[in-house]
Amino acid sequence: MLPTESRLPATIFVVAVLALPLVGCVRRRMTVRTSPPGATVSVDNQVIGTTPAATSFLYYGTRELRIEKDGYRTETIRRKIKPPWYQYPGIDFVAETLWPGELRDERIIDLEMVPKTVEPTDNVLDRADSLRNQSRAGVITAPP
Repeated sequence: MLPTESRLPATIFVVAVLALPLVGCVRRRMTVRTSPPGATVSVDNQVIGTTPAATSFLYYGTRELRIEKDGYRTETIRRKIKPPWYQYPGIDFVAETLWPGELRDERIIDLEMVPKTVEPTDNVLDRADSLRNQSRAGVITAPP
């Protein structure tokens, strides 16, 4: 056996270990934008900042977004984030460990904020009196 042939498996191992940092990865990012900007955004009960706000994520599925801003109605929405084709089982192993580059999955969620409406005090008091009178009479009505 030649001396160089005995070092060949060790050389291949060293090259493989050194090449590991060069293989790909998948970067997932979600950006929430509102009109008007400046709303506080929470994703799955974790505040991520004010809009436009971005955060990275690891898993696909349904996310709960809560958007709050003074003078506007607080919105709580559930948004399903579906995986791209390269994240299906089997293919995801190649995409995340063997693909020689970086894959980016950028999701943008745009929301239009609705101004908060303040009901006149007289309307609220009239409704309260009506409900009070109905309860005294034994009438139970469902809220509108």
